[in-house]
Amino acid sequence: MSTTAPVLPQVVDWDGIDADARRMLLRRPTASLAAALDTAVRRTIAQVRADGDGALRALTRRYDHAELDAIEVDAGAFAVARAALPEDLVAALEEAAGRIEAWHRAGMAGDFEIETAPGVRCGRMLRGIRRVGLYIPAGSAPLPSTALMLGIPARLAGCEEIVACTPPRPDGSVDPAVLAACAIAGVRRVFRIGGAQAIAAMAYGTASVPRCDKLFGPGNAYVTAAKQVVAQDADGAAIDMPAGPSEVLVIADAGARADFIAADLLSQAEHGPDSQTIAISDDRGLLERVAGELGRQLAALPRADIAARALEASRLLHVADLEQAFAISNDYAPEHLILQLRAPEPWLDRVRAAGSVFCGDHAPEALGDYCSGTNHVLPTAGHARALSGVSVASFQTAISVQHVSAAGLRAIGPCALRIAQAEGLDAHARAVSVRLDAEVEA
Repeated sequence: MSTTAPVLPQVVDWDGIDADARRMLLRRPTASLAAALDTAVRRTIAQVRADGDGALRALTRRYDHAELDAIEVDAGAFAVARAALPEDLVAALEEAAGRIEAWHRAGMAGDFEIETAPGVRCGRMLRGIRRVGLYIPAGSAPLPSTALMLGIPARLAGCEEIVACTPPRPDGSVDPAVLAACAIAGVRRVFRIGGAQAIAAMAYGTASVPRCDKLFGPGNAYVTAAKQVVAQDADGAAIDMPAGPSEVLVIADAGARADFIAADLLSQAEHGPDSQTIAISDDRGLLERVAGELGRQLAALPRADIAARALEASRLLHVADLEQAFAISNDYAPEHLILQLRAPEPWLDRVRAAGSVFCGDHAPEALGDYCSGTNHVLPTAGHARALSGVSVASFQTAISVQHVSAAGLRAIGPCALRIAQAEGLDAHARAVSVRLDAEVEA
């Protein structure tokens, strides 16, 4: 750990600061870097589009310090990776996979068909997206859990082809836990590529990496920016959502434990220096104890340097009451929202914007990261105001279908005619009237 004393968050009285100060307190750490990130990732994307596999090898050498021969992982590597892992880890991955699959199955939508008028049957068909690309982070902390979170719903959705990219280790190999998790989830094509270059490869394709229709997965600020760039390009790929640097917001009452809150904040802070953690309470004394716990627990963390940098943008906010706490949370729209309240369930109606909610003292966010069953690929940077976490539906398209008989045309055709006329779209009206006239002539 660095010899420099960490800058720990201090308790701030929300009612004692003005609107501008409040906005600055809740600003995400990467907000000021947006322009620089966009320029950097566009340069990387252009390089991959121009030079393909050669660019992927050069960028991997530069950023991951690894020399690649084959970019795709050999099919035999999955079994080797599984055999190299401790049995208890394999068992834990399989146990988590079972709960993740159960939760996603329970939430799956289905086809349906109804009669909207006599002779008119309208339905919906769900189809798995043909080829999807999964990004599995594996920089300073490989995330086999993400392979489960993405691979399992993709398989349940019926996607024809599932490919994944994950950064290699310095020797060019892929973390064995990530490979084992891919195999458990049903992902059999894995490429040793990370960062914005992986997003570019999956969006546009190279000689080795197939072009994908939609990209999924969390990542650092560069990965997130790259996803947004390719999503705006007609020749690029759709994306699940902006799922960038991790964040958590804890709402706690006077009965909450300071050590639990500090542990939850640090569990997100250790993801990366651009993570953000916030605790809000109507008990100032609790927040002061949390500040003390942060310093004590931080000192014992192996990733203390990373967590300490994240804490520089973390906040401890004292509010007048819990109603105010939920108002702040809804404006912030956190990726993770933890309710360390004596009775959290009655407050769920107040939650309007959050990626995933954890209720009570015994629900650390880490359970959702790994094995409670819910998905941990969630909207960040305030996008939870309008976007949801990954589900089976994220990997599907919904196609509407209508069957219309002659009787059905007679029943609803005049309705269509009148609206088409009001809109001044004569060809629309004629497409209906020519059929109605044919019926009369017959």
